Amino acid sequence: MLKNKISLMLVCALSILCIFSGNVLAHHEENHVSMEVNENKSLDLAKHSQSAILIERDTGNIIFDKNANEKLPPASMTKIMTLLLIMEAIENAQLSLDESIRISENAASMGGSQIFLETGEEMSVEDLLKGIAVASGNDASVAMAERIAGSEQAFVEMMNKKVEELGLKSTKFQNSTGLPADDHYSTAHDMAIMAKALLKYEDITKYTSIYEDYLRKGQDNEFWLVNTNKLVRFYDGVDGLKTGYTNEAKFCLTATAEKNEMRTIAVVLGAGSTKERNSDVSQLLDYAYAKYETKPLYEKNQAVTSFEWLKADKQKVNVVTNDSVSILYQKGTDLNKIETKITINQDIDLPVEKGSMVGKLQVMEEGKVISETDLIVKDDIKHANVFQLFKRTFQSFF
Repeated sequence: MLKNKISLMLVCALSILCIFSGNVLAHHEENHVSMEVNENKSLDLAKHSQSAILIERDTGNIIFDKNANEKLPPASMTKIMTLLLIMEAIENAQLSLDESIRISENAASMGGSQIFLETGEEMSVEDLLKGIAVASGNDASVAMAERIAGSEQAFVEMMNKKVEELGLKSTKFQNSTGLPADDHYSTAHDMAIMAKALLKYEDITKYTSIYEDYLRKGQDNEFWLVNTNKLVRFYDGVDGLKTGYTNEAKFCLTATAEKNEMRTIAVVLGAGSTKERNSDVSQLLDYAYAKYETKPLYEKNQAVTSFEWLKADKQKVNVVTNDSVSILYQKGTDLNKIETKITINQDIDLPVEKGSMVGKLQVMEEGKVISETDLIVKDDIKHANVFQLFKRTFQSFF
């Protein structure tokens, strides 16, 4: 426990652009979100889809909504959560891209979209990742699920636990693939939040942006990968994310694009055809980039402050952002100054693992919080040893 409680409230006046009150879209502010959604009810967007949503990734601000909380089958967009857990496992060193995975009979037996894995075949994590991200391979998804959790059912439990961690109330998974199953559902809103979480792993778009590639290249069983999301080729800035289709779900797509330092996520469910699905998403993205802009404030893992901790092995503790931080505003608005407030927790126990949350960074307009981002420690922090404590105590006398 820190004896000298850290109460660090840094208010940094930034000479950056922001909106006058009412034009700032607020992260996690229900009154602002509701106002923006109601304003867009009259827009003739996503007219071919049963449900849709458009958000800005950094802030999570909702730009457009149509029945976004309606529970529907997500089909292969389910694999967004599968990819999220794969990327987490890679980041946590539980997996490596060059690791070889032996394919089980169960994984090889998956129907629907597949990369035609064979029982006993070995394939690298990276190639399986491509198989999921590009070709929506159900066999590749189950193979990775079995590797990470031991069985697909255990992996599904991890998926639903992650749903809870993300605070999602209208999603439940029964498999890692999106193949039809009772009581397997999500919403446009929840899929957008899952996509937002997945996009924290910037390397994911390295795979989801591939239009065509090959698995087992040069071998007799060479397989041509072609992206099921044609917008990665035909819409400027689109570099992911995941399509879906079943007879029940119809045509679905969670797409992401980045242009002019602004990343958006558009989700549509229940479109009547591939053409209608792509048209609806394209219109949503067109609207976002025609009407809105973002101002980046901090990059992910950017150092924002540090503090001294006498009893820690590293006396100077560096604090970084857990995610990128931006503000979203309408084009052509008069702009104002905003503030950022950095608050470090007053009570922190040693030891502290790298990546642990130790505070918050708030973006504020006229004293009102419009977005909030976790601050984390950059390194593992352990107890100082006796020699370190003696040295620091000695130095404090001089």
